[in-house]
Amino acid sequence: MRRLPDILIAPVVRLALAEDLGRAGDVTAMACIPEDARMTAAFVARKSGVLAGVDAVRLAVLALDPQARIDVRLNDGDALTPGAVLAVVEANARAFLSAERTALNLVGRLSGVATLTQAYVQAVEGAGARIADTRKTTPGLRALEKHAVACGGGMNHRFGLDDAILIKDNHVAVCGGAAEAVRRARAFAPHLMKVEVEVDGLDQLDDVLALIDEGAAPDVIMLDNFSLADLRTAVDRVAGRIVLEASGGVDLTTVRAIAETGVDVISVGALTHSAPVLDIGLDAL
Repeated sequence: MRRLPDILIAPVVRLALAEDLGRAGDVTAMACIPEDARMTAAFVARKSGVLAGVDAVRLAVLALDPQARIDVRLNDGDALTPGAVLAVVEANARAFLSAERTALNLVGRLSGVATLTQAYVQAVEGAGARIADTRKTTPGLRALEKHAVACGGGMNHRFGLDDAILIKDNHVAVCGGAAEAVRRARAFAPHLMKVEVEVDGLDQLDDVLALIDEGAAPDVIMLDNFSLADLRTAVDRVAGRIVLEASGGVDLTTVRAIAETGVDVISVGALTHSAPVLDIGLDAL
């Protein structure tokens, strides 16, 4: 079972609720629903997928009705089938209906990320490569979306700009070359911080590999938009000495062939920037 601490989820839930409630609150609920009315309803999957974000459902309801009774039936990372019940809630009707859309938006979004990730992981099964996410996340939702990637069987790349050095093409341009950028990064990096460099061709790769003899090689080399033939050549030249990450031109129709070149990691921005929302609904009981 995978869980994020409530302290990471709760601020996102509060902001989403505040955005929805606006200046005057849920005027429809106030107009139509008696103040003391109660209701019971179930969050139900409409399609198959992987669950992520069930704690966002719980926290959204509790934020508006702290006395609500919530029976969580499934955990993040669990498989969903049509009709599967994620959670059953009994709460003040006004509060519950006001929290409904925020809860569904978050659990649907995160379950969609987990489901798409699982599809990529299954596509490369047995090939030896791992699927990783990127920083192409929804602003404010990075921790939740990366959690969803993990729920789908993927692994997390760096979380932000502060936890790993990733030298991209524009850094290389300013530094005057990939090898020089890596030398500077190695001189700067603390002993626990990894260094990765992006290269866009075999010539750049060779320049970086020359750093091995200097004792200044990066921990990871990102092969950006390489052809399959060049990926195989890169794998042969590196010969397991440095972790190789393939990036660019990756989708569900190409990922298997990329994995079979022998790279170690395939990073996929689509996991978080293009995942469709998984259809999850609320059924009154």
